[in-house]
Amino acid sequence: MAYSPTPISAVSSTNPTLPKRPSSPFTTANPKGIPKDLYFNHDGSATKKLLAGVSMVADLVGVTLGPKGRNVVLQNKYGPPKIVNDGETVLKEIELEDSVENVGVKLVRQAGAKTNDLAGDGSTTAVILAHGLITEGVKVTAAGMNPIQIARGIEKTAVALVSELKLMSREIEDHELADVAAVSAGNDYTVGNMIYSALCQVGKKGIVSIEKGKSTENTLQVVEGMQFDRGYLSPYFVTDRQKMIVEFQECKLLLVDKIITHPEELFKILDNAVKEKYAIVIVAEGIAQEALTPVIRNKLRGALKAVAIKAPAFGERKSHYLDDIAILTGATVVREEMGMILQKTGPEVLGTATKVVITKDTTLIVTDGSTQEAVNKRVSQIQRLVENTKEEFQKKILNERIGRLSGGIAILQVTVGAQTQVELKDKQLRIEDALNASKAAIEEGVVVGGGCCLLRLSKKVDAIKELLDNEEQKIGAEIFKKALSYPAKLIAKNAGVNGSVVVEKVLSNANMGYGYNAARDCYEDLMKAGIMDPSKVVRCCLEHAASVAKTFLLSDAVVVEIKESNPIPRRMPRRRPKPPLPPMPQTPQTPQPMPSMPSMPPMPMPTSGARAFGSKYGR
Repeated sequence: MAYSPTPISAVSSTNPTLPKRPSSPFTTANPKGIPKDLYFNHDGSATKKLLAGVSMVADLVGVTLGPKGRNVVLQNKYGPPKIVNDGETVLKEIELEDSVENVGVKLVRQAGAKTNDLAGDGSTTAVILAHGLITEGVKVTAAGMNPIQIARGIEKTAVALVSELKLMSREIEDHELADVAAVSAGNDYTVGNMIYSALCQVGKKGIVSIEKGKSTENTLQVVEGMQFDRGYLSPYFVTDRQKMIVEFQECKLLLVDKIITHPEELFKILDNAVKEKYAIVIVAEGIAQEALTPVIRNKLRGALKAVAIKAPAFGERKSHYLDDIAILTGATVVREEMGMILQKTGPEVLGTATKVVITKDTTLIVTDGSTQEAVNKRVSQIQRLVENTKEEFQKKILNERIGRLSGGIAILQVTVGAQTQVELKDKQLRIEDALNASKAAIEEGVVVGGGCCLLRLSKKVDAIKELLDNEEQKIGAEIFKKALSYPAKLIAKNAGVNGSVVVEKVLSNANMGYGYNAARDCYEDLMKAGIMDPSKVVRCCLEHAASVAKTFLLSDAVVVEIKESNPIPRRMPRRRPKPPLPPMPQTPQTPQPMPSMPSMPPMPMPTSGARAFGSKYGR
């Protein structure tokens, strides 16, 4: 930003506007960067603006929390509006007009987004918890407390609470998966039972894929398939820009156990793909940029449907992985040690898949089951290897291969009573949350739900305070204790009950499972009633809310871009057209005589010279 010679003016505490650096006439003429506004926290006004943005986010997503939470209507520019109950979807749509308040929105949005990325659920709870920490923290820092020590107290308390959470957690039993899924879907046990039946068929570590169906009844289909942790090598391969995924139906697979370095090696295979008009998935140990560029160029031109991914695992495990994919798809792995040259191989080495879905991190391959006999034979071979292996690590790898080959993929057709596109989108988001919550519960176990787990953790804060260094850090722990009651109060508020009364009654009972069931409006043992939350979701909420609150409390100035105000064009009055000018009168023109040239005097003739010239050359 260009230098401004104007000094920063002092702002009195009575001024309701936010103090900022006066704009300079030189800022708009800076061709190198965008001019910025600087806001300083002289009288706490910058923090108030940031807190206002955080409060708006918490109030908006808070209406969706709990079994009696309501929906949020989101405007859609190019279609019907979205009516959703998913906090993560609502967070993505929030954009405020005030630049400083919008910074607060983006800051607290990180808590919900990160929690949703790792646990798949709990974004609303993370935002509410972060709002509680920030609100209580601003109160004590405004009173003159050291924000650095307050932030350290919050950080240390979060670490200690996560350790306490692991002690409270227990492994989930199979029949409880339906309860966890139903609670995440807003106490919809139809969704919970559907997720439970899908996981029963493919196993706890199986793959459940959610798709939109065209019928009015939801269906569950188990197909043969495999998923591994490798994504596309370039985003230019993406076929769905909204989801940033590559999706092919009825495609071919090329498996290469080496690094492809020259584009000529792929010409024969790709030429056949163009002529036969089928999509091709290239799985190789690696592809050099020189060989990858022609594939991308032809894909962007529309001449070729292709995607390239890196083979999973490394070394010997990579070769075994490629062999397993080859057995599943009916392909042949191209290996130079087997005498096969990629440049001379044809379509006979390609495998077949009915569907392939590739994200930036994962690849899902679905087959039609025609190779089931070969897969069963391969599984029996690996099982014999397990029996003859003594090392535990090798046994673990072999068991992973068995699960990868024998585990099916459950595909849910999402049409649970959805008669319109708006309702279908809401149902799909609910089922995705339920599925993610079930997977999180399988990974790290479950704790009591309904916000009661956070209330039970708040009773552990007093013991944690004794381990902190000074009084200001203990105040940070006390802030955490108050913020832990925010989600439970909001669940009660959405159910039409006084939240403070609910919190007091729950904490007065020593039973760890005792809590308020907002769906039935009663107090009972929530674990027996099936009200449970995944431990992973609660852990991510604690960690990410504490991280955002700590960052917020340590901020003392805000830098935002200057919004250029577009002036409303003035409406000019209509001018009446001028009358046409009258035609000029036609006057006859008479030809004017040409002026006479003045007469020239006669030139004098030479005498002797001319006579001599004529006498010599005239005749």
